[in-house]
Amino acid sequence: MNPDIEFPRAERLDAEAKARAVSEQTGIRLTVEGPCAGGQVGAAYVRWPDGRRAVLKWRPNYTVAELEAGPLAVTERLRELGYPAPAMELATQVGGAVVTVQELLPGRKIDNLDLHLLERVLAVHSRQADALAGRDDVPSFHLYLRDDGPGYCLHEPLRRFSARTAELERRISRLADAHPTRLPGYGAVHSDLHPGNILAADGEVTGVVDWDGSARGDHRFDLVVLRFGVHPKGSERGVVERLDGLLDALPEAILQPAWAHMSLRMTDWAIRHFPPEEVDDWVDLAEQRLEQ
Repeated sequence: MNPDIEFPRAERLDAEAKARAVSEQTGIRLTVEGPCAGGQVGAAYVRWPDGRRAVLKWRPNYTVAELEAGPLAVTERLRELGYPAPAMELATQVGGAVVTVQELLPGRKIDNLDLHLLERVLAVHSRQADALAGRDDVPSFHLYLRDDGPGYCLHEPLRRFSARTAELERRISRLADAHPTRLPGYGAVHSDLHPGNILAADGEVTGVVDWDGSARGDHRFDLVVLRFGVHPKGSERGVVERLDGLLDALPEAILQPAWAHMSLRMTDWAIRHFPPEEVDDWVDLAEQRLEQ
């Protein structure tokens, strides 16, 4: 457990309740240590009875069958290719939710993505290309350019917040007429590839975590996600320039729907979860590449 992380009592009780549910369902007793840092929201460090450390996660309104068809199929294939994704050590249905216990990978989340680490991230990311070739059984990534996503990519907050966000939503919705509902391709799409979900040690990437939203599609979608992931807190100037150069080379058929999706996702999230003054930062970024 990281001693620098405070584990609020409510979160501990919640994690312990989930660990008890696992014990009741499987007979395996897990010991809760503390919360995971970074992007793994709602995740906790636990120990198996033999002392091995792992990561406990809980996904509501979900089934083991959905997990196996989507994220688990994606990560198992990537692991076959040598990709540093965590192994799934346990998955069980608890009521309407799925609880998982995943391998704890080495390293720490990236707090400052510099150019050296960016190149290492890009090298790892390249292994996602065509990783799911022939796997039509794996669901493709839903862009939600016209309809709402499940708790994110909501259109109504943009329509209501301001004239500027309402116009952004109209532009995004118009793009839905020109692009497929789902992202084409046979790459592995993480869908939330930002520095908080990337682990590193000694200047090398040691893991990519939080694959809950992963699916099949064009793996270059994650380059757009990563570009949004270094904004607005920023990073080295060279990191932004390197990513922008990569996006400049993307076909519009990939860049536009991916950029529209992330513009919707982050602006909606900012409206509902960030201070109001931060919303314009995301609209500024969205307008950089979104077609008129």
